[in-house]
Amino acid sequence: MAFVVLFSTMSFTISEHYCGGDLVDVAMFFEADSCEMEMDMPSSTEDCNFEKEDCCKDINKIVEGQNGLNIQVVNLDFEQQLFIASFIYSYINLFEGLDKNIVPFKNYSPPLIVTDIQVLDQVFLI
Repeated sequence: MAFVVLFSTMSFTISEHYCGGDLVDVAMFFEADSCEMEMDMPSSTEDCNFEKEDCCKDINKIVEGQNGLNIQVVNLDFEQQLFIASFIYSYINLFEGLDKNIVPFKNYSPPLIVTDIQVLDQVFLI
């Protein structure tokens, strides 16, 4: 239950770096690494004044968790508390083991076989 509360309230960021339409790097909690492509700097001539568009693109996806938790307090009366306490006590004692293994016929020997009962009744297993 603690993990559910932890992960439902946690926020994180997924950062993606695309270069030329292809995914290059994905990072969680940090910024994605760039592809190190350097764009050509415009020439110093003043008659040529156009710039090349950047082929790289960064996308950040933010996943936000819950900001507040609704804590509900249930008030139980004395009879309900007594029932819950007795149920838990009896349930815990249900799995209590014995101190030692008690064998009630340990001191008695088995009876002596006088005759073979299958031969006497002529009942044979085939």
